[in-house]
Formats: sequence, C-alpha cells, structure tokens
Amino acid sequence: MDKKLATTIGAAARVARNRLELTQADVAERIDVATEVYGRLERGGMLPSVQTLLKLCHELHVSADELLGLVSHGTASARTSEPSSAPPERPEVRRLLRTVRQLEAPHVKLLGLVANALGRR
Repeated sequence: MDKKLATTIGAAARVARNRLELTQADVAERIDVATEVYGRLERGGMLPSVQTLLKLCHELHVSADELLGLVSHGTASARTSEPSSAPPERPEVRRLLRTVRQLEAPHVKLLGLVANALGRR
C-alpha cells in the first residue's frame, strides 16, 4: 500500500466531509462501507477500491483529482456533482434515520404515531 497516497486521500475526504457537515457514519452509510472501514480510510490506514473512490467523489462532491491530491482542495475545475440547494439535515436527524432503518415494520409504524403526536403539540 502507498501510505502517502492513502494519507492524501484520507485527509482530502476528511476536509470534504467536514465541509458538508457529515459524520463518518453518514459517509460510510452513503458509500456502503462499515463506519470502522471509513474511519480507517480517513486515517490513511487503507486505500479505497476504485468503486469506493467513485462513491466518495459523488457523496463528498469532490473530483477524483482532489481526493488523489492532484489539485488543491476546492479548486477542481469539474466537480462530480454540486451540493443541492436544500438545507443539510442535522446530525441528530441523520442518526435517527439510521436507527429507524434498522427497525421492523411494526416499530416504525409505532414510531410514526409517536412522531405525529409530538408534532401536534
């Protein structure tokens, strides 16, 4: 493994993730890897596969050149996709959604009833 490249990719991913106000768990979920694996990637402990690198580019709104350290942060001429104009979800909402996705249908229905009741207050 090329440790310098792994460190470069990890640092660029961390900068992009922080810019988007995402947690490591948020990014890991979006690129379909375990949170621990994503953390190791950010710390430069591993290199991502090509597929994972492409997913990172898409989810972090950076070019592959930026992640690979070929251009400075934020100066890539062609971004893979621009951030949406919708306001970002708060971290606590993203954590709640991750938890809800793991619940069984009856529990999701019950949680929906509780949320509706709270919303009427």
